[in-house]
Amino acid sequence: MKITSVETIELSHRLNRPTGPASVLNETRSTLIVRIATDEGLIGWGETSPLDGVRETIMGTYANALRGRDPLDAGRVWRTPWLAPFESGLAAGAVDIALHDLRGKALGVPINRLYGGGLRTSVQAYASGLCYFKDVDPADQWMDEALGLVARGFRAIKMRIGRFPPAHEVPLVARVREALPPDVRLMVDAWGSYTLPTALRVGRELQELGVYWYEEPLPQAGYHGYEVLAANLDMAIAGGEMLQTRAAFKELLDRRAVDIVQPDVSICGGIADLLFVAELARLSGIQAIPHSWNGAITEAASLHIASLLPDPTLMPGVEAPLLEYDTTENPFIEGGLREPFRMHDGRIDVPTGPGLGIELDEEWLEGHAVER
Repeated sequence: MKITSVETIELSHRLNRPTGPASVLNETRSTLIVRIATDEGLIGWGETSPLDGVRETIMGTYANALRGRDPLDAGRVWRTPWLAPFESGLAAGAVDIALHDLRGKALGVPINRLYGGGLRTSVQAYASGLCYFKDVDPADQWMDEALGLVARGFRAIKMRIGRFPPAHEVPLVARVREALPPDVRLMVDAWGSYTLPTALRVGRELQELGVYWYEEPLPQAGYHGYEVLAANLDMAIAGGEMLQTRAAFKELLDRRAVDIVQPDVSICGGIADLLFVAELARLSGIQAIPHSWNGAITEAASLHIASLLPDPTLMPGVEAPLLEYDTTENPFIEGGLREPFRMHDGRIDVPTGPGLGIELDEEWLEGHAVER
């Protein structure tokens, strides 16, 4: 089997109203799809964010290196791309997912079987929502949204903070926490909004409320200062979603800058790299909980990864791995699937078909394409 073509498809959707985390209100939602075809008719699908330079790296360095290669020769396939002068975990992540999809389809097994089989057939999802809307006070929105997510079966919810002063937002977090059932976990994502003194002050208030983790309160560039938070707060500090290399994750883990590391398969270089980071974290007593914020391809790949992650310890009382599920306006997470993900009691079934185990509707993708 030989790779015959590598294509990229950028999808875009105009949101009903501008929305986003603390510092950005987006008017559109976009994702970048990679399609790798072979001479045997098999197609592998990958996905990443369409940031500047990513498409060019895929269609330049990666496409040229992959044409004519056998996707089953994983080691040899990757040697040339990773020697490229411009290294991009986003480009590599998309291509790696597609190559794993191809290998699974060629062998007739789901991706997790390529690594010995999953440890679980479904994964506990946490609802990732409670963002900001233009000209809307979150006090008028967050409570109803949180209770609606509980009604849908979610047992863990992540909300955003950081757009308004802590004096306004921390009481809102308290109201949401009080309204949720005790067994529903609440996490907060500050999206790099605070200085270190403010992050410490807000963190101390949040831990008193029983917040499960405190995500990226400081700027993500280098994750400087995170070890101070981790050492001075009893609540777990989470971060790492934007890191692109194994070396960057090793440095973060060696500093013990986070208690929960959040590699994203579409950003950190792909499936094998995320599993490497997760194992490295486990050796340091740090849990890996994958970040997932694109569409169905990233979510499916993340489900296979989460099925492979070991429980943090052998003790039955310790929580099994979680997986992020975007509950904001995002047509790419379900719209392009011929069959949606199966969800029940806040859990998502790991796809069992070959490769990613999902079937994409190419006509739907074309209908949302803005550039190829």
